[in-house]
Amino acid sequence: MNKADFLVIESDDARAASIMAALQFLGHEPQRGADCWKVSDETHAWRAVYIGSINDAVEAERQLALLGAAEAHVPVLLSADSEWVSRLCATSSPYALRIGMVEFPLRYDRMAEVMQGVHARQLGSKTDAARFVGASNPMNRVNALIRQVAPFDSSVLVLGESGTGKEMVARAIHDGSPRRNKPFVAINCGAIPAELLESELFGHEKGAFTGAISSRKGRFEMAEGGTLFLDEIGDMSLPMQVKLLRVLQERMFERVGGNKTQRCDVRIIAATHRNLEQAIANDQFREDLYYRLSVFPLELPSLRERLEDFPALVTEFNKRLGRRGLGAVRFSAGAMQALHAYAWPGNVRELSNLVERMAILHPHGEVRVSDLPEKYRGQAFGENVNGAGLFGANEEQAMSGSLGWMQSAVDTLGLLPEEGLDLKDHLADIEVGLIRQALDATGGVVAHAAKLLHMQRTTLVEKLRKYGLQNSLAA
Repeated sequence: MNKADFLVIESDDARAASIMAALQFLGHEPQRGADCWKVSDETHAWRAVYIGSINDAVEAERQLALLGAAEAHVPVLLSADSEWVSRLCATSSPYALRIGMVEFPLRYDRMAEVMQGVHARQLGSKTDAARFVGASNPMNRVNALIRQVAPFDSSVLVLGESGTGKEMVARAIHDGSPRRNKPFVAINCGAIPAELLESELFGHEKGAFTGAISSRKGRFEMAEGGTLFLDEIGDMSLPMQVKLLRVLQERMFERVGGNKTQRCDVRIIAATHRNLEQAIANDQFREDLYYRLSVFPLELPSLRERLEDFPALVTEFNKRLGRRGLGAVRFSAGAMQALHAYAWPGNVRELSNLVERMAILHPHGEVRVSDLPEKYRGQAFGENVNGAGLFGANEEQAMSGSLGWMQSAVDTLGLLPEEGLDLKDHLADIEVGLIRQALDATGGVVAHAAKLLHMQRTTLVEKLRKYGLQNSLAA
């Protein structure tokens, strides 16, 4: 017998039956609280609870107590018309950050989405995009800070290099806040001309300027009750900074061309890759606006500072690519070592792009050092001073330098990573890379490649067969 994993608290028999059927369809083992008087580890493994109509509050409390210690952490599906909505959704409620609202008539697909959303918020992220993958110390600190600040309305200033995931932080904070069921609206302040940014933020009335053929809401109105994310705030012009400061101080604004004052209720999260303190010193950013925005500064680490998260990040990107129909890729030990040595100016976004590129070129395959784009190979597969690659402009030049290059490659790839490596695979990567470049330099002629590699032709033929490199031979 499977363990019951989903507690159903519902006074309406018809609704209870509907919810039970939906949960069974989604792969759960639901049990109605009214039918459950005793639980044990052998028969129950609670993973979530549904709370609907409550006719008897005392009886409902008894049923809720069946969760035991699981009550402190399991997701809660709550009927939108339940008598307990105000109680459970209150900001001070311990359930507030793990509730998903269910509406009737019931739809299976919508219920599945709600469940995914609840799980995502418990992780402090969106299921497909905003999860900060990795267990490195820098990322553990970031995730802890997100969980701490999310329940409050304090303004957050997210700092970090391009590609580190600043918008993902903003979405994670929104998803973990009491505003999660309201809009999340983002605007890139650096991508909009200064003369148009005011209209984008505050909206405009018909005829306010040439081309304003109708009234239009701004981002503050669109985000009412929710969160407004101001990306690249450091690129905002000084006149616009003054107008934004007024709105943040007074929580009121007027549309461009209008005279009606509107109140706004939005949480502000701003982000920039610039050094705002230096910008203040250079009179490029207002100090009063800076302190208004940075109530809770949160700085994201670069990928260089969290290299231990590399395997987890690659796995996550493969999962996302799989959902798009692309084949997963894996990187050999040598390739991973080369990637660790790269500077990653584009951070996690650049790594995501590389994994996608490799998934297109080598679906379901292993990516070796020689398969990587040149800039990621490092010294191991770098060009010589003539730009001719490993083997130089001709064979004589290559023969004289090949042994020294091999030693250089071994030195470069021989750094032992903290997590260790498979030595056999690591050495095989180096050997395959050298063989491939020898074949490239000699047009695929085995005898000449063997000469470059200082080995017998028959030995090289065996290695070609061992590594499946026969396709590299000349026709």
